[in-house]
Amino acid sequence: MKAGELKAKSPQELQQELTALLRAQFGLRMQKATQQLTNTSQLKKVRRDIARVRTVLAEKARVK
Repeated sequence: MKAGELKAKSPQELQQELTALLRAQFGLRMQKATQQLTNTSQLKKVRRDIARVRTVLAEKARVK
């Protein structure tokens, strides 16, 4: 997911995306804890996507 794609979305859509990413992160953390996660790079990708969404949300809030 790229920042350009996120900037085109509305704040409500971004909030939904953030919720979905947080749920995905929780699921990955549980898989890691139970040693079922084979591709640990997914954690890094999800964490960075969460940061991107939060950054775009903050930018949109600042502009208003």
